[in-house]
Amino acid sequence: MPKRLVLLIALYCLVSIAALLRAYLTQSFDLFSLGVLPVLAGILIRAPWASLVLKIYLGMQTLGLSALGITAILAYRISPEEVKVIFAGQHIPMLPLVCSIIALLLLQYWIAFSEVSYRYLSQTRPQ
Repeated sequence: MPKRLVLLIALYCLVSIAALLRAYLTQSFDLFSLGVLPVLAGILIRAPWASLVLKIYLGMQTLGLSALGITAILAYRISPEEVKVIFAGQHIPMLPLVCSIIALLLLQYWIAFSEVSYRYLSQTRPQ
């Protein structure tokens, strides 16, 4: 298995744990967070549809985070003092948060659209 996919699997395992924990605590399910489960399963079993599902999930992430970003920009234009990200009582600065989100998206795009990942996921599994 390529190291890139191992990195993606590790990232998606962490996201899956967080998504399942969030679903359990809030008793609500959404495709944005739980959509990682079929992607992770597809990569692990080398399903022929894994590459397509990964790219669809990346598109969903990009669309959702773009909408969130545009909403934050509009809210900042209306009242800048009200736009804050607070997690577990801690104020999170916007610039590092935005840079981290962009870096994670770019990492996922790099892995999903690399030739190494495409070859690995398009090969048939050894019997």
